[in-house]
Amino acid sequence: MRSYLDFEKPVAELEAKSDELRALEARGDGISLSEEIGKLDAKANQSLKEIYAALTPWQKTLVARHPQRPHFKDYCAALIEEFTPLAGDRAFGEDEAIVGGFGRFRGEAVCIIGQEKGDSTETRIRHNFGMPKPEGYRKAARLVEMAGRFGLPVLSFVDTAGAYPGIDAEERGQAEAIARSTDAWLGLPTASVALVIGEGGSGGAIAIAAASRVLMLEHAIYSVISPEGAASILWRDTARAQDAATGMKITAQDLLKFGVIDAIVAEPNGGAHRDRTLAMMRAGDAIAAALAEFSGMDAAAITEKRAEKFLGIGRHL
Repeated sequence: MRSYLDFEKPVAELEAKSDELRALEARGDGISLSEEIGKLDAKANQSLKEIYAALTPWQKTLVARHPQRPHFKDYCAALIEEFTPLAGDRAFGEDEAIVGGFGRFRGEAVCIIGQEKGDSTETRIRHNFGMPKPEGYRKAARLVEMAGRFGLPVLSFVDTAGAYPGIDAEERGQAEAIARSTDAWLGLPTASVALVIGEGGSGGAIAIAAASRVLMLEHAIYSVISPEGAASILWRDTARAQDAATGMKITAQDLLKFGVIDAIVAEPNGGAHRDRTLAMMRAGDAIAAALAEFSGMDAAAITEKRAEKFLGIGRHL
C-alpha cells in the first residue's frame, strides 16, 4: 500500500478516485471506465510532477526519509552480481548498520559498502536504523584497505541519519573509527564512487563517502547535522526544523553548486520509491559513468585527483 507525504494529498485524492473506478470496472458489470481512469491518472501524474518540481528543502528531507524509499539492500540486489558479504571489524564484533563485501558491477569486480536502515520493525532494530557504531566503520575501513590491496574499485551507498550517538559507541572510540574510515577512503589507490541514496548524515556519512566521485539522488540530502538537530541548537526549538533545512543548504542542487558533490542522479517522477526499477537503473548508469572517468589511471593519479577534489571544496564559492 502506497504511503503519501502531507504535501502529496492532492495526488493521493486523485489516485484514490482512480482506484475506486478500477475496482468498479473490475466488478464485471460491463461498464468501461478506461477513459475516466486515464484522465485521472494523467492529472495525478501532472500534479505529482508540479509538486516535485518545486519541493522545499524540508520536503526533500521528508522524501529522503520516505518509508518506502529503496535502501542499500535493494540497490545491491539490483546492481551487484555474485555479492559476497563480509562481517566483523577483527577487533570487537559485527555491526549490521553497515553491510559490505565483494561482488561484480556490470561484470567488473568491486568492493561494495552501504548503510542499511531496514524496512520492518525487526530489520530496523537489527540494522540499528542505519546508525553505525565504531565496529561498523572499522569494518568499512578493513574492506576498503582490502580492496586497495587487490586493486578493486569501491562503491558505497550512503543512507544514515548519523553515526550512533550511544554511550557504548563513544566508549569504543566512535570519533576515531570515523576518522580511520575516512582516512582509508582518502588513501585508497583505486577509484571510488559514493552515492547518497537517502540521508547523508554528518560524520556518519562522510566516513564512507570520501570518494573519488560523490553522487546524490535528486531528492536525497547531505548535511553536517539533521535539520531537527540544527534547530535545537540554534533556536532550542525542533519545530523550526523547516527553517534550519532551508538555511543549511542540504539539497543535492545546493551541494552541486557549492562543489561538495559531483553529479545529481535524476529520480523518477514522485521520487525513487515510485519506480524503484528506474531509480536503480539510473543509479547504475551514473556509477558506471563515474568509474569510467578513472579508467587507465594509475594509483598516484587517482589519489591525487581525490585529494584535489576535497581540498578544493569551498575555495571557489
